Amino acid sequence: MPYTSGEWHVKSAREDEFVLEWRDLAQWTIENVRGASWARLLRDREQPTRFVSLGPWTDDEAIQEWRSHPVFKERVGRLRDLVERFDAKVLDPATEVGLAD
Repeated sequence: MPYTSGEWHVKSAREDEFVLEWRDLAQWTIENVRGASWARLLRDREQPTRFVSLGPWTDDEAIQEWRSHPVFKERVGRLRDLVERFDAKVLDPATEVGLAD
């Protein structure tokens, strides 16, 4: 099961707007894209303009379908207007501890 992850460096004073836009994208994704089940956005306590997003996928093809969807491109464009820098990754689990099977 792959995960997508993003590191977002948001423009100062745009954090609340960013959180709302990210939440809208995540909600749309879960409701409309095959292979998505949940998404989490974490905020750095020491650097409050830095956020990390994470979400699991059923397979790589679902990630590609999501990223190529016109709605995804439009919503990510709105997010990019709010950030100074963004780095996206696809990650594979290395190990898990404490998760129920």
